[in-house]
Amino acid sequence: MSKRDYYEILGLSKDAGADQIKKAYRKVALKYHPDRNPDDKTAEDKFKEAAEAYDVLGDEQKRAQYDRFGHAGMSNSGGGGGFGGGGMNMEDIFSHFGDIFGDNGGGGFDGFFGGARGGQRSRGRGRRGSNLRVKLKLSYADIVNGVHKTIKVKKYTSCTNCSGSGAKDKNSIQTCNGCGGSGQVRRVTNTFLGQMQTVTTCPTCNGDGTSVTANCSACKGDGRVYSEETIEVDIPAGVQEGMQLSVNGKGNSGEKGGPPGDLLVVIEEKKHEALIREGLNVLYDLQISFPDAALGTEVEVPTISGKAKIKIPAGTHAEKIFRLKGKGFPSVNSYEKGDQLININIWTPQKLNRDEEKMLKKMRDSENFAPKKSNGTKSFFDKIRDLFD
Repeated sequence: MSKRDYYEILGLSKDAGADQIKKAYRKVALKYHPDRNPDDKTAEDKFKEAAEAYDVLGDEQKRAQYDRFGHAGMSNSGGGGGFGGGGMNMEDIFSHFGDIFGDNGGGGFDGFFGGARGGQRSRGRGRRGSNLRVKLKLSYADIVNGVHKTIKVKKYTSCTNCSGSGAKDKNSIQTCNGCGGSGQVRRVTNTFLGQMQTVTTCPTCNGDGTSVTANCSACKGDGRVYSEETIEVDIPAGVQEGMQLSVNGKGNSGEKGGPPGDLLVVIEEKKHEALIREGLNVLYDLQISFPDAALGTEVEVPTISGKAKIKIPAGTHAEKIFRLKGKGFPSVNSYEKGDQLININIWTPQKLNRDEEKMLKKMRDSENFAPKKSNGTKSFFDKIRDLFD
């Protein structure tokens, strides 16, 4: 099933500013919050859908990528981690959007819903890990078909010795005295409107709900270690030089069990020995001899998906452009596909033997070989632009 447009989900226009995006997300999230809609699967799905939309539109880089490529540039159907905002669970949502609903993540809803469920969700996660950026070089064949890549990344990973807690053992983890293990501190103040309750992150444990009395020897209490991880990534067909794909949760692990950052994969294109990319189209300069141009011939040319034969009609002139329909790159965001454009260059020999020289002099004296008047010629790229104007 195709995904709804992120702007449509939040009821926004495409020129909406950052503040408008935050306000729109808050409004939709409050409307479909699970505590307001208990046992309502449809409301829960819309709540997650809104969170996914904000995850993309609220991030400047992800939004630019979405505006350019749509869902095709944000999502990955493979098992190597999703691109963009897909695959979010409730814990991710409540921990990730504390800037919208307050310091305690999901607990910002407590003023509306009583706080019991929100308190459970927002409890005890350490600091989020940082994002990582890697460059991935792809051949034209990889780009035209899409490709599955296995890459090795050096980064901070969760400590296996303590399962990311940073503690020496289970006995080294104690309930926080400041919040009683909830990760939150509630304060009631009297105002002229009556009693007002506020909920904030516990300053003693920073929302963990626990304190560590003895650190893990492997990670020194950080909950993570520096190592190398192998990551599977599915690259969609049609990506371009400089495009950035985000693999959720594959960046540096967070401190003391905090959520991981994302892995940002920046696409680089390997140069092809014969072909040049121009948007969705492929350009190729074909050298043919004067006899082949005059008499006509059939030649084989390289394409991004193999070889193709083309017929050169008799009388073909230099800078004639042939088009191979659909032999270009696919669009990452639609069913559109580019073409291969072949520019004819006529090869002029540098050295001639005596017989060849006599033959060419005789041809030069023939009226049939005298150049015809023209109104001027256009360059190869001017002709390409004319084709698409």
